[in-house]
Amino acid sequence: MTVYHKNLSHRWHLMSFAEQMANVGSEVYRAISWQQKNNTGYSRLAFERALELLDFTTERIRNFYRLKELRRLREVLVDYFAGNNIYGSTPASLNNYFYCFNYAAALSRKDKT
Repeated sequence: MTVYHKNLSHRWHLMSFAEQMANVGSEVYRAISWQQKNNTGYSRLAFERALELLDFTTERIRNFYRLKELRRLREVLVDYFAGNNIYGSTPASLNNYFYCFNYAAALSRKDKT
């Protein structure tokens, strides 16, 4: 797999967990949008970037339950975009999952200003 975010890994861990997950969610949203426009090439690239960001997030996670959820999320994303969608994920369910992280990240940015 290609490395898309070569200069991000050191800055990535300075972000809060909510900001990291919101960024993963942005790539998932892009992948879904391109998929709905029947552009499988761009959808695949966005999907691969989402996986890379998710892997950056899990690198330093020590909490077993959080790590378990992130690994399951990776499994669901791979199943949806590259597998047979045996979990029955939908674009709405994936976007809804990430919505709370976007909201939390926005609140934390608001608090910093």
